[in-house]
Amino acid sequence: MAHVIALWSPPALAVEGTKDLFPVRRIFCVGRNYVEHQKEMGGDGREVPFFFIKSAHALVPGGGSVHYPAKTANLHYETEMVVALAKGGRRIDAKKANEHVFGYGVGFDMTRRDLLSARISTKRRRAAPSCPRRRSAIRRKARSGSR
Repeated sequence: MAHVIALWSPPALAVEGTKDLFPVRRIFCVGRNYVEHQKEMGGDGREVPFFFIKSAHALVPGGGSVHYPAKTANLHYETEMVVALAKGGRRIDAKKANEHVFGYGVGFDMTRRDLLSARISTKRRRAAPSCPRRRSAIRRKARSGSR
């Protein structure tokens, strides 16, 4: 069976030191996870962090271009720690959590801060605008007993 439109390449990141790619299925994010950011966004510093998902198709691998979005006067970026998971799980014991990690990387989270602030002031947080997340290569985690 043929596809009626051309398929796109699945989102993926380079694995440092190899020619391999790490497939990206989902991008899980944590919001308001530190006090200074909570206060910057109008909170009192005692808010509970929340989780949300960004589309894997928002990924821009290292060397890609991020275009400044229309109708945005304040495109804000944050450096983020990236954890690439090798396998999923549920209710994972903290002592076994590292068994699920493939590797780590560094990324930039781009947010349309002016539009986000306007939505927060009207309590429409779920529809917060976002931009692509730019990522560098994933560094594979050292295996036990190796350096």
